Amino acid sequence: MTFRNSGGTAVRSGTVTLGTHIIGALGIDWGTVESSEPLPAPIGAGARKDGSWTVCVDAWRVPLGMHIETRDVAVQWK
Repeated sequence: MTFRNSGGTAVRSGTVTLGTHIIGALGIDWGTVESSEPLPAPIGAGARKDGSWTVCVDAWRVPLGMHIETRDVAVQWK
C-alpha cells in the first residue's frame, strides 16, 4: 500500500487499521477482524512511502468454503 503525504509538514507517526472480512461461499459477509499496525513513518512533506502487512485470522474463524478479504483501511497520523 502506498501512503502519500500531500501536506506541508512531515508525518512523524501514526497507525494503519485493516478491516479483514470473512466472506461465505455465497458472498455473505460473516464478520470483520480488525488489526492495527504502525504507519511506515516518517513520511516527508510531498513524499510517498510504501508499507505492507501480513493479516492473520484464526483458522476456526474461516471454515471450509469461506475466504477472507481485506476491504477496509483507516489511517490515523500525527
